[in-house]
Amino acid sequence: MNEDTIKIICRNRKAYFEYTIESLYEAGIVLQGTEVKSLRQGKANIDDAFARFKGGELFLYNIHISPYAHAGPESHDPERPRKLLLHHWEMRRLLGKLQERGFTLIPVRLYFRDQHAKVELALGKGKKKYDKRETIKRREQQREMDRAKKQR
Repeated sequence: MNEDTIKIICRNRKAYFEYTIESLYEAGIVLQGTEVKSLRQGKANIDDAFARFKGGELFLYNIHISPYAHAGPESHDPERPRKLLLHHWEMRRLLGKLQERGFTLIPVRLYFRDQHAKVELALGKGKKKYDKRETIKRREQQREMDRAKKQR
């Protein structure tokens, strides 16, 4: 059986702290040749990125893919919007959810599945300050429990 090989390029660790994640979607991403080469070197940042519909298509904004070092002067724009590839039924479902109050699409991971660049999108709602405090409290309690188990 042929299994998919996944090579993770970058993660958005803040996403799980800043948002309550409802569901995850995998989308393809339209890239230029120099962008793919730069991604293979792991030179990308999705910390401030978000996805938005424009003209019936889904685009990823504020993703930074560094220019490829050996490309020369005709390299790509590092912060251009990049089109995302999803099935029509997924896009309709996402559009309906995004029209509800408070939902947003944020990238969680950028990776290669076999030879194709993919982005994992999370449909989430922004957390309030008290929700973030609760998350920190739970994390600290878990650390204390782990320390106590380790000392035994």
